[in-house]
Amino acid sequence: MHNYLRRARAGMVAKIDGLSEYDRRRPMTPTGTNVLGLVKHLTFYESYYLGGVFGRPPEWTLPWIEDDSIWQGADMWATPDETSAYLLGRYQAASAHADATIAALELDAPATVPWWQETKRNTTLCVLLTHMIAETSQHLGHADIIREQIDGTAGSHAAEMGDTDWWQAFHDKIQAAAETFCDQPS
Repeated sequence: MHNYLRRARAGMVAKIDGLSEYDRRRPMTPTGTNVLGLVKHLTFYESYYLGGVFGRPPEWTLPWIEDDSIWQGADMWATPDETSAYLLGRYQAASAHADATIAALELDAPATVPWWQETKRNTTLCVLLTHMIAETSQHLGHADIIREQIDGTAGSHAAEMGDTDWWQAFHDKIQAAAETFCDQPS
């Protein structure tokens, strides 16, 4: 299980590599989703779901936790004062902290997640590790689509499937199939 989380983390960092500061930060959806914000968001998850809730808080604080701005979405975007290097460093530190928790505890180790519903608060490392794999993989999928919107860089195996011409033909085939339904009501 741990290796799935490691691979998803590496994918998240790879989605940022090669992007300008602007492209890392710019909102690419109506809800503001951006790749650096996704990394910032996952930093909280790694720090607390695989650390703090086991009584193993990180040695550092996250400003958006300390000032409670996380509850207004502050974990989903980078402020002008937060450099990419800082946020990537926090993510790497949070991941290392989570790795230490995973290595130190058994999968059935108990945890309490205070912000979860009272009936679900008491859980285990196995549940939280599964939750982190799902969360990180979901956001990696978001980052993959955002990156493709920014500069055309597609998933890790896109080049193996075809070149630019192949992908354009594939896109056109899908578009043509969709257009057969243009005039149908929703």
